[in-house]
Amino acid sequence: MNKDNDALVEKVLNEMMKKGISIKGEDQSKSSGGLQMNDFLNSTSAVPELVGTRKIGDTIGMCIPSVDALLLDQLHVTKRYSVLGVLSARSGAGPHIMAMDEAVKATNTEVIDIELPRDTKGGAGHGSLILIGGYDPSDVRSAINVALDTLSTTFGDVYNSAAGHLELQFTARAAGACHAAFGAPEGKAYGLICGAPAGIGVVMADTAIKTASVNVLSFASPAHGTSFSNEGMVHISGDSGAVRQAVKAGREVGLKLLGDMGEKPVNDFPSYIK
Repeated sequence: MNKDNDALVEKVLNEMMKKGISIKGEDQSKSSGGLQMNDFLNSTSAVPELVGTRKIGDTIGMCIPSVDALLLDQLHVTKRYSVLGVLSARSGAGPHIMAMDEAVKATNTEVIDIELPRDTKGGAGHGSLILIGGYDPSDVRSAINVALDTLSTTFGDVYNSAAGHLELQFTARAAGACHAAFGAPEGKAYGLICGAPAGIGVVMADTAIKTASVNVLSFASPAHGTSFSNEGMVHISGDSGAVRQAVKAGREVGLKLLGDMGEKPVNDFPSYIK
């Protein structure tokens, strides 16, 4: 490992320790919520653009300190920045968007494009491509690091079984990533309630909306608002307490319905929506 990568890994680990995020040994269970050492991949890479990787969602974060103008002309970005941050993953679009939402709140960066590839390694959902911009490479690298470190939280309410999956997300204050991806009003509470197969998402949405007084931003389904994924998802906003209550109600009925299709859905990390 070269000295630059040594310093980068040490910096990331120190930041995680300050936040109380633990690093577990490989013999300890992931269900405890701590990241394991083998969750950090490609630490010996000599590519300077690499910020870090995670096994969670098969995720890679990169920073281009001075993006070529010819490439920038062809990217579908909302604003031109000299420094480009890239967060890309095979699965878990929602958790990555929520993680980046936290990242842009904490740094001097801006989300300039979000795309949802039809991926999930053959599953029912999406992968993700998130581009952020900034003027200082250290700001952009910091944002990518924050997003990578937040994934073990935002994956906490993703439940999987052989039959499908559920995803719940909540923030008391939406920022640029939630706005760009889902149309969430910035500064307001936002919730995502998703079920796969899509029919479960329909019932989850209905239950959630009936439970609390919230604003329905949109409902996405295989042919409307998704990349033809087999998901049904509702996006809601409003009072923080009401949005949280609605998300929890959707989660409760979704777990029951998906469980009725076979095995019990399980999450790999502790739930953060209490």
